[in-house]
Amino acid sequence: MVTRLLHGFAFVALSLFAAFSIFTALPVFPASAQVLGEKVTLVFDRALPNVPGKSMKVQVVEYEPGVSSIPHTHAASAFIYATVLEGAIRSKINDNPAQVYHAGENFFELPGDHHRVSANASDTEPARLLAVLIANTDEQNLVINEE
Repeated sequence: MVTRLLHGFAFVALSLFAAFSIFTALPVFPASAQVLGEKVTLVFDRALPNVPGKSMKVQVVEYEPGVSSIPHTHAASAFIYATVLEGAIRSKINDNPAQVYHAGENFFELPGDHHRVSANASDTEPARLLAVLIANTDEQNLVINEE
């Protein structure tokens, strides 16, 4: 059942990405931010009408070759589903072994998880992922960097 739920969630997320590929964002959040070769663009932000106080926030994360994110956590309320759109992403969550996810593969993070590594697995090709966050509607600090 969890697998079926995640596959359904992936379909919804990819459908939203296609529908909102103009990369528009609500004015509460910056349209995009770039730090050292990593670009994060908010492409969707909508309150969930059937889950009061929660919203779905969808981001596209682009990594230049050889680039990684700063170790981080996410908002305490955030459940994250991510699917790789292009290239390959190396990810290490909590004390689990690092894994490489290729285009079409996905992973998730539970509230409070520590994302120790999020990196482009290639030194020569770019990588992109779609991150779908379910978080408190009023949450504005979605990423808490540890450095």
